[in-house]
Amino acid sequence: MNLLFLMMAMNFSQVSYFTFSAYLDIGPLKYFVFVLVLILYVLIIGCNVLLIVVICVNRTLHEPMYMFLCSLLVNELYGSTGLFPSLLIQLLSDVHTISAPLCFLQIVCIYMYANVEFYNLAAMSYDRYLAICHPLQYKTLMSLNMIVRLIVLSWCLPLFYVIILTSLSASSQLCGNIIDRLFCNNYYVVKLACSNTTASNVYGLVYTFTVPIGLAVLIVYTYMRILRVCCSGSGQTRQKAVSTCMPHLVSLLNFSFGCFFEVSQGRFDMSYVPHILRIILSVYFITCQPLLNPVLYGVQLRKIRMSCKTLFFRKKNLAP
Repeated sequence: MNLLFLMMAMNFSQVSYFTFSAYLDIGPLKYFVFVLVLILYVLIIGCNVLLIVVICVNRTLHEPMYMFLCSLLVNELYGSTGLFPSLLIQLLSDVHTISAPLCFLQIVCIYMYANVEFYNLAAMSYDRYLAICHPLQYKTLMSLNMIVRLIVLSWCLPLFYVIILTSLSASSQLCGNIIDRLFCNNYYVVKLACSNTTASNVYGLVYTFTVPIGLAVLIVYTYMRILRVCCSGSGQTRQKAVSTCMPHLVSLLNFSFGCFFEVSQGRFDMSYVPHILRIILSVYFITCQPLLNPVLYGVQLRKIRMSCKTLFFRKKNLAP
């Protein structure tokens, strides 16, 4: 599938490479920043892989909530890999350029990551709604078939959207190659087009006002119902809701904030915000979120926390 995007970019784009203008000349300090970013990337990989392994090997965690969490963690690995290798190369480079095919490939990875993240978070909110508001029917409603369907839809629908979006962008004639970002962004690529971009703009607006807003309404509805049950339920119900919903709610708000700021930068005048802060916040949604989720769920959810302790202590006891 990725080869398809590379071929589309080479066949249609009139630009052979793009230049990132957001990188600052910080001299020898770039090596220090490189090490910090590399450490962050290693931590993201380590934390996410650890929780994925813990969920997969521990049969007590083969429950709907943890299966959705596993899908979410896989997406964190996918999304961070779409950004960090390129970011690390650009930090050490004196000329911040990227070939057109690789730029469109990065757009695919990052847009896919953002959409799958939101789909997964919506599926997790629906799961928590059924578990708290319909506990007696939960196992019937959230069957293995339903779990598989939701996870497959969480990955396939964003893929379908990204294929069309990238096809429209890659087929546009571009009259420039400077992107004021640290990474390839479809909105900024479309702004470089000198051909008619009505189809791309209409498609983006239709998608935004149907799927993401529809998912946001679903999430708000599920939390309103959960809040209603908590207010009228017992202390045990409230405790269960807080312990399982709090990590999801924090993750959702954190991701929404990151995406909102990234989208706002391209649509509104953000010149009053310091340049360094704008650069940091532009990658917040894809640098902080992949590290926050495994740490948040690993600390907050008792079953995962105990499984991690069991895994490490068992290894320690088996060591000679």
